Amino acid sequence: MVRTLRVLAWSMGLACTAIGLFHLVAGNAAIPGAEDAGPTVDSLGRFFGAVFAGYGVAWLWAARQDPVPARAVRWLAAVFLLGAVGRLLSLAVNGWPHWFQVALTVIELLLPPVLFLLADADERSSRERLPADA
Repeated sequence: MVRTLRVLAWSMGLACTAIGLFHLVAGNAAIPGAEDAGPTVDSLGRFFGAVFAGYGVAWLWAARQDPVPARAVRWLAAVFLLGAVGRLLSLAVNGWPHWFQVALTVIELLLPPVLFLLADADERSSRERLPADA
């Protein structure tokens, strides 16, 4: 479980940082179906790209800790899940987005429960490795 947590934390960090930087650099071209959305959406997308890159860096920070802090994993997973809630609200209000956004929503709904389950695996493992008199 510890290895799975570390791999997921590193993967989240690398993927989110890369995706965020891609959005920061590419603007509307990074958003499927929004290539011609105009300067307002481009500005918003680039801003949120920077925020998402920062979110990825937070995952990388957590993955580098020994043990991986459960509290950080839970908060970061909750933010990811909140993003899925936002997508569901958009679906309810505006209808179905580009198919790629639907695929991302599925990932954003399924991954947080796994992360919540694994969140304290490294801390628990560290406590079990400590000598009884420590």
